[in-house]
Amino acid sequence: MANQNLTGTALLQNGVFSKGTAYTEEERSALKLKGLLPPVPATLDMQVEAMMEQLRTFDTPFQKALFLDGLRAANETLYFRLVLDHVEEVQPLVYTPTVGEFCQKFSHLFRFPRGLFISIEDKGHIAEILDNAPQEEVDMIVVTDGQRILGLGDLGVNGMGIPVGKLALYTACAGVDPRRTLPVTLDVGTNTERYLNDPLYLGHRHPRVTGQAYDDFIEEFFQAVHKKWPKCVVQFEDFGNNHAFDLLARYRTRYSCYNDDIQGTASIVVSGFYSAVRAKKSKLSDEKILFLGAGEAATGVANLIADAMVEEGTDRDAALGKLYLFDSHGLVTKGREGLAVHKVPFAKDLEPCTSFEECIRRLRPTAIVGLSAQGGAFTESVVKTMTEINERPIIFALSNPTSKAECTAEQAYTWSDGKALFSCGSPFAPVTYKGKTYVPRQGNNSYVFPGIGLGAILSQCKEITQEVFLSAAHTCANMVTEEDLAQGSLYPSLTRVREISREVAANIIELALRTGQAQIERPADIRQYVTDHMYNPGY
Repeated sequence: MANQNLTGTALLQNGVFSKGTAYTEEERSALKLKGLLPPVPATLDMQVEAMMEQLRTFDTPFQKALFLDGLRAANETLYFRLVLDHVEEVQPLVYTPTVGEFCQKFSHLFRFPRGLFISIEDKGHIAEILDNAPQEEVDMIVVTDGQRILGLGDLGVNGMGIPVGKLALYTACAGVDPRRTLPVTLDVGTNTERYLNDPLYLGHRHPRVTGQAYDDFIEEFFQAVHKKWPKCVVQFEDFGNNHAFDLLARYRTRYSCYNDDIQGTASIVVSGFYSAVRAKKSKLSDEKILFLGAGEAATGVANLIADAMVEEGTDRDAALGKLYLFDSHGLVTKGREGLAVHKVPFAKDLEPCTSFEECIRRLRPTAIVGLSAQGGAFTESVVKTMTEINERPIIFALSNPTSKAECTAEQAYTWSDGKALFSCGSPFAPVTYKGKTYVPRQGNNSYVFPGIGLGAILSQCKEITQEVFLSAAHTCANMVTEEDLAQGSLYPSLTRVREISREVAANIIELALRTGQAQIERPADIRQYVTDHMYNPGY
């Protein structure tokens, strides 16, 4: 994206290029900015300090998210520097959990156009719409059809907040150049009555299009993207279960693409398990894991855990035998009719069981993983039962936003008498119990997906294989210190996210070179190569 020799007010109003108050006297003279700004130039550090001061005056996360949305529109460089310098404080405002509320209200607060909206009514003209993108080159697209936004369901075009927020984290956490990223929302309608009846809803008001028309629409999108930007990485985001697995299976070997809900979630959860078994001084293949939820996230995690167990030397059938799914109908068993194909590998030859707590008593798992979007599903009785049968129960309450969490950190530590190895999908504050302070860290995909994307971009990876996600899981877990584990943290501090992303990307490039997936020559120093290509917000 070129500057196009902007000057004066046109430059100040272009958030991609504007420095706001930071132009020097010389720049002000050269760029026709004299008199258009307060007279004393600021530094980027001064701007960050001033904006953080303002951010902290707002009462609610949603108000803060709106402020940040406006800041990004005014000065993108300042926005990314602020996010990077205050990542632990600001990331929950840019993405989960606050992005959920932002999406729900998206049509009512739309102010700053970002990315592309491509409607099924545009079928046959997608290539023309891609030509309207302001970016000349695009390295990364995050695309959604808005059907399954977080745990909130079908939000239609209101889901655009997710690809926008996701790409902001690619930039802040891994240095993917924001001028070469593109958020895309595919509008195929919505089945949510509230939006169909909302006169302010900005998407097409008709039921979701499915079947062959939907498939043809997606095919045209991929072909148009590949023709215009042949090395672009595409990340699927928040597609419904009825499409997510099929689309991934259809395109994963044809293009450089992946589904973060299925594969990125799997990677970060497996990373958490590596840390948990390290704390227990056991092996992953020693665990017996019961999932509450059997959608794309849960089955994606279960498949990658099986791969990780195989990597340790376990037979795949034996690995699958240690993984159990519990969905809205109960324990997933072989006797159930009409079982979805993604659940079949985990179906057990057992009697049906419709009580999650009863399943725990019967199966005696070492770990429970919540990916159900059922707030409060890990009750006091559930956690205490897990603690009765395990010296260190692994309890991962991973649904988000916070209202959907299966239990809170305080509940997990209190009900387990401080014994739980806990991870969460939404952020929780440290918990002090019996004089010890536990620091639960969010099992957030942002530990891995930014580095995965950067590694795929920089290696020009032809196909993003399952090995990539195991590599990222190992990398993240290896950066967890003994001090982290001692305070109950199964992930490193998010303040190290750029360091983590660099390592993830470097290891993925090494893997791509080794497996023949890379389309670059081997750099003399891979880590330096990654560092040299990471966007760093500055003037």
